[in-house]
This record gives sequence, C-alpha cells and structure tokens, in this order.
Amino acid sequence: MAEQILSPSDSEAMVLQPGEPQNQDDLSTASQFSLVYWPHQCEVIRDRIEHIDWIPTNPEPLYTATGLEMMPSHQTPDKGTVIFLGEADKKSCFMYSQVKDLRPLKQILPQEGDNTLIFEARFESGNLQKVVKVNEFEYQLTLRTDLYTSRHTQWYYFQVSNTQAGVPYRFTIVNFTKRNSLYKCGLRPLLYSEADAKEHKVGWRRTGNDIKYYKTNVGQDGRQYFSLTWTFQFPYDQDTCYFAHCYPYTYSNLQEYLMAISKDPVKSKFCKIHILCRSLAGNTVYALTITNLSTGDKDTKRKAVVLTARVHPGETNSSWIMKGFLDYILGDSGKAQLLRDNFVFKVVPMLNPDGVIVGNHRCSLTGQDLNRKYRSHGKKFYPSIWYTREMIKRVMGERDVFMYCDIHGHNRKQNVFMYGCERRPQVKAPYVHPRVFPLLLSKSCPDKFSFPDCSFRVRRSKEGTGRVVMWKMGINNSYTLEASICGSKLGCRQSTHFDVKDLESIGQHFCDALLNYCVHNKEEHESVMKQQASVSSKVLNSGALDLDSSSQTSDSPNSCDLYAHQLKLGTKKKNKASGEHFHSTAKDRSHESKNTQGIETQHKVFDTVKKGKHCMLV
Repeated sequence: MAEQILSPSDSEAMVLQPGEPQNQDDLSTASQFSLVYWPHQCEVIRDRIEHIDWIPTNPEPLYTATGLEMMPSHQTPDKGTVIFLGEADKKSCFMYSQVKDLRPLKQILPQEGDNTLIFEARFESGNLQKVVKVNEFEYQLTLRTDLYTSRHTQWYYFQVSNTQAGVPYRFTIVNFTKRNSLYKCGLRPLLYSEADAKEHKVGWRRTGNDIKYYKTNVGQDGRQYFSLTWTFQFPYDQDTCYFAHCYPYTYSNLQEYLMAISKDPVKSKFCKIHILCRSLAGNTVYALTITNLSTGDKDTKRKAVVLTARVHPGETNSSWIMKGFLDYILGDSGKAQLLRDNFVFKVVPMLNPDGVIVGNHRCSLTGQDLNRKYRSHGKKFYPSIWYTREMIKRVMGERDVFMYCDIHGHNRKQNVFMYGCERRPQVKAPYVHPRVFPLLLSKSCPDKFSFPDCSFRVRRSKEGTGRVVMWKMGINNSYTLEASICGSKLGCRQSTHFDVKDLESIGQHFCDALLNYCVHNKEEHESVMKQQASVSSKVLNSGALDLDSSSQTSDSPNSCDLYAHQLKLGTKKKNKASGEHFHSTAKDRSHESKNTQGIETQHKVFDTVKKGKHCMLV
C-alpha cells in the first residue's frame, strides 16, 4: 500500500514523498505493468472492462440539428427514482491508495420482470455519480466532478445493462458547467455494444438523435449548469453497453501496450522503457527512450525530440495520437529508421495516470490542473511534472532539444491545430521560426490539420504550461498539439467525426512532418511556400477568422492571430537568419536566391527552411 498525505490547500506543505523511481533500467518483468492503485475510498468492481478495436467503413457524420430538439427539465430530488448513486468523497483531499483487486464487488440487480436499466461506472476511467429514472425509458444522469474538487464535469464513461432493443430511450446529463460545447456543433455520444462486438466485431460507434446541449435553471456554488440530452435505441435485448465522451484509453491499455514492446525482441532493442517516477497513488509514470543504436560520438550529435501526453485525463484522444506516433516510430519502415538514426525521442505517454484511473476530466489527485504546474517546485505534489521537467533539463545538458510537444484534446473547437511560442526579441542565437513545423503538418494532413487555427502567442494565464515553460528553458520549437474531441471542418472530412484511425494518423503525420522538416528538398520547400502564400491570401481577403473564447481550463486563445502576423510579414524585410540546424552549399544558395526573388517579404517564416537539405542527418 502506498501511503500519501496531502494538505487540502494547494500550498507546498510537507507531505510523505511519493515513490521515487527505483531504477532507470529497462522494465523486464510483467509485474512492473500489473498493479493499478486507486484512492482508498473509491469503490471498484473486479470486472475487467475490455473493448475491441474497430474502424467504421465510412466516416461518421456529425448530427444535424432540426430545431425541434426537446429540452427536458431538471428533476427535483423528490421526483423520479434514484437507481445509481456513486460513493461520495469521504475526504477533502487524497489520503492513501490501495490496489484495485482489494476493492469489493457491489452490484444492484433488478427484480424479475423489471425493465429498469442497470448502470455501473466503478471501473477504470469510469465516471458517473447518480442516475434517476424519470419514467420507463427516460433517465437523468449526474456526472462525478474530478476527485477532491467541486468542478470539471465533462468526461463520462459508464456501463448500461438489462437493455431492451428497438425502444427509444432518452438520457440527459444535467451538470455540465461549460457554456459552449462541441455537442452544439454536431458531436454525438459514443456507444459500444458487447453483443455487437461478439457477433459482428463492431466496436465504438456514434449514436444519438434529438441531441441538444442547453442551459438549465439549475446551478450550484455559483456555477450555472448545462444539460446534454439525446435519444437512441439499444441494438439488442439483454445486452451490456457503454457510453463515452471520447474513445476510452485507460492506464491498463497503456501498460499492455508497453508490455508488448518490452517483449518484442526487435523493438525492445531501440525502445527502452524506464520508470520516470511514481504518482501520488503509487502508479508508475513511464518514460520511453527511442533511438537506433550507435557507436562513437555520433549519438551525442543526435538532437532530442520530447513528446508527452494525457496530462488531462478526459482528453483520451491524445493517447490515441500518441499510440499512432509510437506505432510509426517503432516500425520497420525506412522513414522510421531514418528518424531513429537522427533523433533521440524522449516520450512520457501518460503524465497523469491517477486522474486517468479514477475517471477525472482535468485534474490529478491534488485537485489541480497539472498543466499549470510546470513552474512549481512541488516535487511531492506533482511528481510526474517535476520529474518530466528535470528529465528535459538533463537531456538539454547532453544534447540539443530540437522540439517539445505536449499532446492534448480540445473540447470546444474542431480540427487539429497547434499552439506555439513566438520568438523573443532578446534571443540572439540561431533561430528556427515556430510556424514552420505546424505548416508542414498541415500539408501532411490537410483534411484534419488547420494551420489558420494555430496560435503562437504566449498568454500570461498559460505561463505555467509545459509549452511555455519549455520554451523559456530554451526550446524554440515548443508546442501544444490540440485535436478536437469531435472532428474536422476541412476538405473531404468536413462535418465528420474523428475515429481512432484518424487520431492515430495524426501521430503518424507528425513523424512525416518531422522528417520533412529535417530533410526537405528545395522543390518541396517551394511548394510549401506557395501553400503559405495561398493561406495568407485567403486570410487577408476574408478579413475574418475562426474565433474561440479562452478559458482557464483550455489552452486556447481568444482568436487566431494569423491575420496580424501576415500584416506584419508584409511590412518587414527578409531576415537572413540561418542556424546550426541548416547547412547548404554555395550552389544551393545561388539556386535559392533565384527562386525566392519577388516573394521575399511574404516568406520570412521560411527563411531557415529554404536552404536545401538540413544538417540533421549526421
């Protein structure tokens, strides 16, 4: 049992220190991947929840509102029948943890002939606090807030059994706190049927009609509540089904993936899995080092790329993107070999395992957003953040860090996009413009990644994020990659949901863009520059941009600043910056000069890209 004591406040009080990494050697035993620790007061069923992988034949369309959607009223406590009530928090702060298998099994069974649905969410990543049966086929659901907080109701994942097929049910979740939601843009809930999976090999799929996200007349502690309602039909009688906000990816899923790598005789040679630290509850935070073996001083010349994910537990799409990246970089393709030859990849695939396990949306067991704690010295409160930052400092002392990227999901915007950091005026060292990589990524997947949605401003409210802290530590290419929880507005994927394959492809395109960034040839550069000119022209001509309101719980700007940046580019002369990352021959420079005449003022972004092949190949 891993014991912890935390102060109810966010102060840096003395606490029992979470488990230090016992070693930095490779993980070689299955026991390193088997234990899952929960807060002691959590009730957890013994059933292991598993889902098959499945990709729909065609992209699933967003829901189109009819204007006739119903808005059920919130049921008062004296109306309806409570049929599920999760364990309320007994403590205001995390005290100690216990292994999952020690939790009791509790199950409420209906009487014979009773068609009441049976709800359950006391499993890994599950979230449901209360269910009220309003009438025979209508249920009102209340989500549990993040553990040890009174906030953050967004993520849901729960089980339903004792179903009847062909009957229209209505579910209404009544305690969302966000005024805006992608459910207003056509996002549909996810449904998984165990009978469908067994008989037809069909997994998670979108469901729901009469979908409405709306303001209610109910609130608590000064917060206004919003409701999400939808109707649907179960596909089978006496089935067991699941509903989720986005495709679940649990801590156990990660452990199984890493175990497979550790047992693979080829991948385990160039992918080393380490224990970065232990979480507050005692769960292992894993770190991966991925690079091909080398001899001599060649290894020290390899630049590092750092990727992290799942700091916010409810942003499960970030784990699927990370999986796509790892599948690619651990593959045997020539491109993967080339990337491993020229980079050392440092990867932390799940920064917040405790939050993932208990089904939080945003916080760790401190009740705090870890992506605002990168400036904190709270090693005991925020171990995964502290050790990640120290790991990156150590890597920076050994080699250049070419890029840092933290992967997230976005709950209020569509498409995939990035946040970066503009150059500081006082920087005098060779510099690579942060807009180059996102633009190349948009070229790699134009039907999903939106360059105009990217932003490169550093807001004061974001100064504690990984992106900004790493940038201030000296990593110029420091990004947050955001993928919509919903889908795309671009090209042939317009008005469709992202599925798991789409999310994994973002990780694969990330690798392609990284390779293009470092070994681009001149013809491809010119093509990219033409694309930038086209984007600039469209933005300038439209005079309008996709706006999105900022909040303290979303790494999101008030608006895209591409328009202002393009105006700035048009008034400045070309900066002949070049850096140690980019070498070129005299012939290349001459050829470049001829090809860039007349467009100098429009392409300052690509000053460091237009010099032929980069020197990353060592």
